[in-house]
Amino acid sequence: MDEVDLILAAWERELPGVDVAPLGTLSRISRLARHLDRARADAFAAHELEVWEFDVLAALRRAGAPYELSPGELIRQTLSTSGTMTNRVNRLETRGLVVRQPNADDRRGVLVRLTDAGRTRVQDALADLLVFEREVLAAVDVGEREELANLLRRLLAPFERS
Repeated sequence: MDEVDLILAAWERELPGVDVAPLGTLSRISRLARHLDRARADAFAAHELEVWEFDVLAALRRAGAPYELSPGELIRQTLSTSGTMTNRVNRLETRGLVVRQPNADDRRGVLVRLTDAGRTRVQDALADLLVFEREVLAAVDVGEREELANLLRRLLAPFERS
């Protein structure tokens, strides 16, 4: 029995006849997400990164050499807004983790490029995060992990399309 079971029992007691079953699954997902967010924040803090900083640096690192993206692509990948991204890039640039460069394909645009320091920082933070996440997933076997990933992908898909 976990905390969600207690919540469901309380709702069933207080609102008999109301189907609260969806809370069983989605509350667990929500609670797990909060625990993971806290653990990620701790893993990133050990590398002097905020969660949002990791998100931007990781998007650049995943882009492959030369590790650069347009601000628009960073906005799309990190689910942020234009104004937020401008502020984030400014802060990361001040810390020497990214630089802005002219976009050769669009004279009015810029590209945000990961510096060597940024690449090292994000890779080290990712390594620590993966150690933690492997420990979390050790509670389920490999086949269950794949099944869980597929089920979560189906639940996430309508949100990602919008």
